[in-house]
Amino acid sequence: MEIVCAIVHQLTRDLTPDQIEGTPFANYYVDHTVGLWPQAAGGIPFNSCFFQSKGDAITDLHEDLAAEQKARTTYDNILRLVHDSDICDPIRFLRQRELVHFQRFGEGLRLVQDKLNSKNYYALNPEFDPMKEDCK
Repeated sequence: MEIVCAIVHQLTRDLTPDQIEGTPFANYYVDHTVGLWPQAAGGIPFNSCFFQSKGDAITDLHEDLAAEQKARTTYDNILRLVHDSDICDPIRFLRQRELVHFQRFGEGLRLVQDKLNSKNYYALNPEFDPMKEDCK
């Protein structure tokens, strides 16, 4: 996130109000000048809802895998639109990092799945899910 914000800052820091007027950036400028305010392309500000966790290893690892793929797709789209090497080089680095993270989360998921039949590993954890007499 910091690298992407730094790129946006580098691209916008010297803009004049005349260069901004009449562009899609004008509404952003009114609220934030050229300060950084991370948001989705649809205008939804970045918030903690982007971080998903259920406390379940398999669910959370699938969420992590999906997040890495979504980020990679975003970087792919940026690389299709931008041809400035000062922007593309760090975006390529970030894209490669997403690939590595995806691979590591995949390895973690395989390790969890390999232990599914282990006693008290996944199906039932008495620390969190005590068997109740009325639920048998």
